[in-house]
Amino acid sequence: MFGSHSLRNRMLPAPPPQGQFTLANGEILNSQTNLSGYISLLIHAEPYPLSGSGSQDVQPNDVLILENICEQAARVLFGAVEWARKIPFFPDLEVNDQVALLHLTWCDLFMLNWAQCSMPAQVLPFLAATSLHTSPGSSDQVAVFTENVQMLQDQMEKFKALHVDPAEYSCLKAIILFAPDAPGLSDTVNVESWQEKSQCALEQYVRRQYSNQPMRFGKLLLRLTSLRAVPSSVVEQLFFVHLVGKTPIKILIRDILLSGGSGN
Repeated sequence: MFGSHSLRNRMLPAPPPQGQFTLANGEILNSQTNLSGYISLLIHAEPYPLSGSGSQDVQPNDVLILENICEQAARVLFGAVEWARKIPFFPDLEVNDQVALLHLTWCDLFMLNWAQCSMPAQVLPFLAATSLHTSPGSSDQVAVFTENVQMLQDQMEKFKALHVDPAEYSCLKAIILFAPDAPGLSDTVNVESWQEKSQCALEQYVRRQYSNQPMRFGKLLLRLTSLRAVPSSVVEQLFFVHLVGKTPIKILIRDILLSGGSGN
């Protein structure tokens, strides 16, 4: 299955060396290359503001209403696909390559968007309890599921503690999306180059904006590695079973992508 535990725990690319750096497609970057314009394009590709939107879109009295949470989850997933469609390079790929990348990375993109929304902490435990009530399992299954939900909750809290800003979130999502090891991907060279460029952009941005936090860039990359430890099946069960039933997420992702942003 796409998004499997083994695939989603792949290694991140090594941080680029100082000085001149040649991307996989031959493009040369150096310490003077200004990547701020690229970051601006990533930010402006967002179909709607995400930062703090969870507390704005879901009112306190409605926060634990399942229908409202599922609507927000659908909006977050749709926003991730729409963002990918509008960022540099991704639209230049063949449709099959676009689908291959989103099939592998949708869960990580969704979780990054969810973290950026800053939904109230009680939402995940509520979803977990609801899921276990509607789809009870054996004691072992419940234990594993509960452990994974706690892992997801911990990752959300760690992103919040880092105070990740919109530019950093956009770069992290681009690093995730441009995965050269996606099964079925044909244009691996360019995708690898765009991942490297996204990582260079993040490193440059962090060094300039957070010069007093020399370890911040490394911490952000470690957060991505930890995020991938959360199985996509858990995210599906928490957020989307109530919406789409047994419809595979990969079909939903393809439909959103090919709908051309109609939102249907």
